[in-house]
Amino acid sequence: MTDADVVRELWERMQRREWDGVAELLAEDVTVEWPVSREVFAGRENFVGVNREYPEGWSIRVLRVVAETGQVVSEVEVEQEGVGTFRAVSFWTVRGGVIAEGREYWTFPGSDPAPEWREKFRGR
Repeated sequence: MTDADVVRELWERMQRREWDGVAELLAEDVTVEWPVSREVFAGRENFVGVNREYPEGWSIRVLRVVAETGQVVSEVEVEQEGVGTFRAVSFWTVRGGVIAEGREYWTFPGSDPAPEWREKFRGR
């Protein structure tokens, strides 16, 4: 698999809730940061655990994957029943066919209201 394939497969296995398969794509000592919520998940078990225990009702759609050797960026949209739509941009470091590091920025579209002073610059 290419580095981009590893990340695509990560999202596909997460969508299918194949948690053992997700773990296979992660280095044992993987570290994943969520800067927006100021959380760091150190180790494969913790990252798989936080995703496994996330409340059900969600569906992942991969919007894009961009890769250079060892570095992969993905953008996904996650629909959550009763909650709404999330967007995530994730920066992954792939080494030896597994994800060694990640940094993910999760947000809701519209959660950062546009200030009035920018209105004259934006399109409709």
